[in-house]
Amino acid sequence: MIEPFKPPAPAAVWLDGPVGQIEARVDDGTAGLAPPAVGVICHPHPLHGGTMQNKVVHTLARSMQELGTPTVRFNFRGVGASAGSYDGGAGEVDDALAVIAWARSRWQCERLWLGGFSFGAAVALLAADAAAPDQLVTVAPPVPRMQLSLLRRPRSRWLIIQGDRDELVSIDAVRAWAGRFEPPPQMLVLEGAEHFFHGRLTELREGAVAFLARGGVAGT
Repeated sequence: MIEPFKPPAPAAVWLDGPVGQIEARVDDGTAGLAPPAVGVICHPHPLHGGTMQNKVVHTLARSMQELGTPTVRFNFRGVGASAGSYDGGAGEVDDALAVIAWARSRWQCERLWLGGFSFGAAVALLAADAAAPDQLVTVAPPVPRMQLSLLRRPRSRWLIIQGDRDELVSIDAVRAWAGRFEPPPQMLVLEGAEHFFHGRLTELREGAVAFLARGGVAGT
């Protein structure tokens, strides 16, 4: 009998960021073994209650942990105990890049699985050019609320997870935007799911796990 996955206990850490300390949580079940990749997940909008404790952020982190990848969730500047104040996205991209650099150094692993939800999905996308993740999972990217129209396609394998009843992000807008990339990202549309995926987190996690597992350790 296969025992159910038991998520590792989170450990509180504080990292040096561009404007001061960044509050973060590490979930590491690797027991000191070299991981296949490191995972970093970005949370939703700081001005609308978004934090690293968001349930979709937790779900993305767990999908990576199930595949043996330690994860880092963190609070953007001005959220929780993180220093600074909201910067409209630009500073938050810098925060994400600082966390990614720390995670790669902490585990001595260059392979990165990067994820984000809503505002965090936009930050992950905007950071991807510099961060060069092997795999990228963006949940409900806020098209067209942030500067994504001129975005260059990330070089990584890329999955978009979207609910077709999302009251904040139009599924039609996301499809039209994603369709202009070559090759287009993979899309997982959860029928009947709204923006916060109430009651649909298991499907979201399973979809992310399936995508990440197919990419293997090298994200090919």
